[in-house]
Amino acid sequence: MELHILEHSLKVASIAKEGIQICTHGLIKLAFLPSKTRCKFFSLTETPEDYTIIVDEDGFKELPESEYLSVADATWLALNVVSGGGSATSSQPIGVTKIAKSVIAPLADHNISVFMLSTYQTDFILVRERDLPMVMHTLSSEFTLLRVVNGETVAANSTGVTNGFVKPKLVPRPIIHPLSSPSNMFCVTSLDPDTLPSVATLLMDVMFYSGGFPNNVLFTSASGELWKMVRIGGQPLGFDECGIVAQISEPLATADIPAYYISTFKFDHALVPEENIQSVIGALRTNESTGQ
Repeated sequence: MELHILEHSLKVASIAKEGIQICTHGLIKLAFLPSKTRCKFFSLTETPEDYTIIVDEDGFKELPESEYLSVADATWLALNVVSGGGSATSSQPIGVTKIAKSVIAPLADHNISVFMLSTYQTDFILVRERDLPMVMHTLSSEFTLLRVVNGETVAANSTGVTNGFVKPKLVPRPIIHPLSSPSNMFCVTSLDPDTLPSVATLLMDVMFYSGGFPNNVLFTSASGELWKMVRIGGQPLGFDECGIVAQISEPLATADIPAYYISTFKFDHALVPEENIQSVIGALRTNESTGQ
């Protein structure tokens, strides 16, 4: 498999709910007017607490300075696993599950903090830019490492940091943060970019006024399956603790339960199929009890 290191230098930021109006112009430009900005990577996630933005440096310039905008200190790089084996079948793990043991767990074992962003088509693993040499060393035995430079994929240059690393002893990672599962149902969807102009007003309503989607503009799975959320954390998690994603994804991978994983500025969230929610809670509670 290939591990692509994307060329974007990313910022992770939080916009307070009461300050969203100040950032609306910049967010609309980033989301709907790509020809008016040089931004190439943009993600917006709304939670009950705030809005989390992941954006490259050019995109970050579109946001105003504000007391309502909090920015994580580090610069982040996005990694993307490419299997090259064609499209996944419905029986294959999807989301973070398929990379739990090959990427997430090894990085946790080397005390590398990650920030996860699962999407309909792929998963992005964000790591701090300063951690990249250790990331490359950790994953080089399992992956062909490639960098994206000016849109072209090339072999990743050796960082020269290959000596002095000691393979860590694998230890269990008990869940130490509270888990909860709200009653909401979720649908994981993808929007055809060609339809964006025709639904821009609708999407702005969804982003800022909690509207709804018409059925004929979204791609969903043939089964129309619904997803339930497992929320990780009682207090804001921060960015320094290692292994939070692994604590959740490893038990799910062992149980062959597919999952999407979304990190936000304050908490983490895993989406699992509705029919699996009781199995998920059971698997995670078992893992949680090992730390007691």
